[in-house]
Amino acid sequence: MKPEVVLELLESAAEQLQVRVSYEPLQTSVIHGGLCRVKGEYRIIVDKRATAEERVTTLATALAKLTKLDVPTVELSPKVLAVLRMHAPPTRPVGAGAGAGAGQSTGGRSAA
Repeated sequence: MKPEVVLELLESAAEQLQVRVSYEPLQTSVIHGGLCRVKGEYRIIVDKRATAEERVTTLATALAKLTKLDVPTVELSPKVLAVLRMHAPPTRPVGAGAGAGAGQSTGGRSAA
């Protein structure tokens, strides 16, 4: 499926989840945007200079995180769900890692 088509599906899914998606010129060359919370509402900011593939990755990763959080569930299409599964963050088994009981996340990075 073309990235532009996937992007439209993801934007529609964000709208269903009542998440605002905005395209802004970001000052970084590594990160192309992501999920944030502004005044209690989720928002996805995407670098407007990013390629269609990078936009898909940013949106899909953010939406995959959202589906793990306390957002109202909506019926998403199987195609969107498949894309979100591909971009979902890896799940850690309960009790895994040195700081599992400490209530702090290392964001997937090991402490050196």
